[in-house]
Amino acid sequence: MDRTVIAYVIYLSVSIALTVWVARTLSRNGRVFLADVLRGNEELADAVNRLLVVGFYLVNMGFVALFMTDSGDVSDTRGIFENLSAKLGVVLLVLGIMHLGNVYVLNRIRRRGAMEREQVPPVAPQGWTAQA
Repeated sequence: MDRTVIAYVIYLSVSIALTVWVARTLSRNGRVFLADVLRGNEELADAVNRLLVVGFYLVNMGFVALFMTDSGDVSDTRGIFENLSAKLGVVLLVLGIMHLGNVYVLNRIRRRGAMEREQVPPVAPQGWTAQA
């Protein structure tokens, strides 16, 4: 088997395993955060969580597939490791950037909801005041 093919097999195996592990970890630990963002609506939090996981898989697997282009002939074992480290490093950076983007957007939604809850007066208005 050609060394380039070996590098591709290792790249795909590690990239898919990392993507699945990150998605499961984010899904499991992000559920509580989503429930808070969505004001305790557990059913909606679960649905949004599943949709985010599906989107995460689609974007990351698509990126992994597109980034699998041949960057030159792999002539030795050292070349396999250099090629793999560059490709996996980029995949890990993209995973991290996507995670930070999701957390940023959800945190903005959570803050907006908290500000809306704080703007509600604690007591209903009692009446009108006379104009001066």
